[in-house]
Amino acid sequence: MSIDSRDPRAARSRAALYAAAVRLVSGRGSASVPVTDLAEVAGVSRQLVYLHFADRDGLLVAAALDLARRELLPARESGRAAVLATARHFAAHRAFYRALLTGPCAFALTTALGELLAPVNRHAVRALFGDRVPAGTVDDLAVFLTGGAGAVINAWLLGAEETLDPEDLADRLGRILHTLGGPSEEDA
Repeated sequence: MSIDSRDPRAARSRAALYAAAVRLVSGRGSASVPVTDLAEVAGVSRQLVYLHFADRDGLLVAAALDLARRELLPARESGRAAVLATARHFAAHRAFYRALLTGPCAFALTTALGELLAPVNRHAVRALFGDRVPAGTVDDLAVFLTGGAGAVINAWLLGAEETLDPEDLADRLGRILHTLGGPSEEDA
């Protein structure tokens, strides 16, 4: 049996599962949340979890992507404001992302977030380098910046600091972009 993605019931079930995943993983500080617990909190059957997702890790990665799509992609900010909004998002959901980045779905999460955010960074690459970069290289640079920024964000999330300072991370990422030849920190 397949799930029709246009069915409003399916959309409600997925939304409930995403919310349950974020809540349980954040609360427990671990990605090792049983499917039974996720289904119970979402108010759906275990079978429905497996109809929507291949396994628990597939659900957790999908929940992270949903969270990023809802909170990061609609942002209209640019420059430093966009970087700061990103830092605030990851700081606000640190427990969730930290658990996923230290669990069995870390590689899948990193890959999926990279695929989600690289297209957004194409715009940043074009703003940084204008016409000085061949079209094919724009995509490579977008992937490079996404992966590099992701590595810095991952280290920040997984670090020992008890509290995170999004302003500091935004400044760090801004300095990296400036060093690569982008606008000055005042311009960003």
